[in-house]
Amino acid sequence: MSRDWTLARFGPKTALCVMAAEPEYGPALRARIRPLITGVGPVEAAAGVAHVLAGLKAEGTLPDVVVSLGSAGSRILDHGRVYRIAEVSYRDMDASALGFPKGETPYPRIPAVLPLADGPSVLPTARLATGGSVVSGTGYDAVDADMVDMETFAVVRAAARFGVPVIGLRGVSDGRTDLSRLEHWTDALAGIDLRLAEALDLLHDHFTPVLTEPA
Repeated sequence: MSRDWTLARFGPKTALCVMAAEPEYGPALRARIRPLITGVGPVEAAAGVAHVLAGLKAEGTLPDVVVSLGSAGSRILDHGRVYRIAEVSYRDMDASALGFPKGETPYPRIPAVLPLADGPSVLPTARLATGGSVVSGTGYDAVDADMVDMETFAVVRAAARFGVPVIGLRGVSDGRTDLSRLEHWTDALAGIDLRLAEALDLLHDHFTPVLTEPA
C-alpha cells in the first residue's frame, strides 16, 4: 500500500495519527510523528481514515489506537492549551423533523454523543462538537460543547468500523473573536504545535509500563 504516513509507537502501542491540514503539522510534531493528513472536514476525514484502516486490516497490521489531533475553536477554553477529548458530537446532524433527537443519526441509530478512549490524565478534558462549517462569533450560541472542530466525530466513526479506539487531542486556536481572515487561525498554530508535541510525549508515558525493582 502506497503511503506518505507511518504508524507511530507510544510505548507498546501502535497508533495511526490523523490530522486535517498541513499548516497544523509543525516542526515539533514533525520530529515525533508522520501522520495521515486527510484534508479538512468530516467527509475527507472519514474517507481517508477508512481507506487507510481497510488497507492495514488487509495487511493484518491494524493499529492499537487512532490519535486524532490538531486545532479547534472555543470561546470558553484557554487558547493555546491542548485538551484531551472526552466525548464528541456531530453538530450538523438534525433529523428532529422526523422525530429523532437532535444530533442522533437515525439509520443506523448512532447516539448524539460518542465517548473517546482515555489518554494522559494530566491533560484537561473537553467536550467537542464536529461539523462541516467553521464556527465564529454568535455561531457558538448553537453549539452544546466546549470546543468545535471539523473531523473528530468522523474519525471516531470510521475507526469504529474496524474496532479501533480513538484518542482525541486538540489545541484551541481561535474563538475569542470573530474569524475574518485565515491568519486568525494560522497565527496560533506554532504554539499549538509545541503543546501537541508535549501531549504526545505524555501519551508515550501513559502507555509505557512503569518497571519497579523487585523487593
